[in-house]
Amino acid sequence: MRCEPGGGPAEATREVSSDPEEGAVIYELRMYEVVPGRMPALHARFQNHTLGFFKKHGMKVIGFWEAEVGTGNVLNYLLAFEDMAQRERAWTAFRADKDWQKIRDESQRDGPLLTRIRNEIWSPTPYSPLQ
Repeated sequence: MRCEPGGGPAEATREVSSDPEEGAVIYELRMYEVVPGRMPALHARFQNHTLGFFKKHGMKVIGFWEAEVGTGNVLNYLLAFEDMAQRERAWTAFRADKDWQKIRDESQRDGPLLTRIRNEIWSPTPYSPLQ
């Protein structure tokens, strides 16, 4: 799945059941390719601001990772959502949040932090320990 510039998700095409009896959960892997030298600023923005906005808008963070071996200068993180509808509501509210927009703009005063955003939406297999 491609993302819009500025971090928003593009239109999703795959539907996942939202029936709570089925325990439907989807995961979103986001990969942020960072402008060389700007990783500390991105870490600071996530640690000091973004995580609070994610919580405010119902976005459950599973974790953040950087490669020890492989492609460097990329921040990877995984979010969990009940279903595609909850994901869309959360991202829409997050992107529209005036306080978030102010923080994002302030963090980019010295230039952009990211060169590219990629993401994928995952659903667990029936045998996955992480449902």
